[in-house]
Amino acid sequence: VQLVESGGGLVQPGGSLRLSCAASGFTFSNYVMKWYRQVPGKERELVASISSTGGDTQYADSVNGRFTISRDNAKNTLYLQMNSLKPEDTAVYYCYAVRGLLGKWGQGTQVTVSS
Repeated sequence: VQLVESGGGLVQPGGSLRLSCAASGFTFSNYVMKWYRQVPGKERELVASISSTGGDTQYADSVNGRFTISRDNAKNTLYLQMNSLKPEDTAVYYCYAVRGLLGKWGQGTQVTVSS
């Protein structure tokens, strides 16, 4: 069972990044998927979630209208398109797979928004 995030990096304010989360070792299409982020010293924050089929998405108020979560069940991959990035979006971003009481975390990818 593995979730591997990629696509993080350094970007200027107003820029864009697309994060990916490649899943393996479980039936990806059966799981609700979420993106979280965490800043040192703070609790992990839910950013966005998507239903198993991709038909239902939800966003934190802080990213609504700027971020888009999506998934490709044929490729076992979750995405987070991040536009109009702000310095306060700087964090480690984690993907999370959940089905009932079962949850799996990725290792995280650093996103830094700075000029």
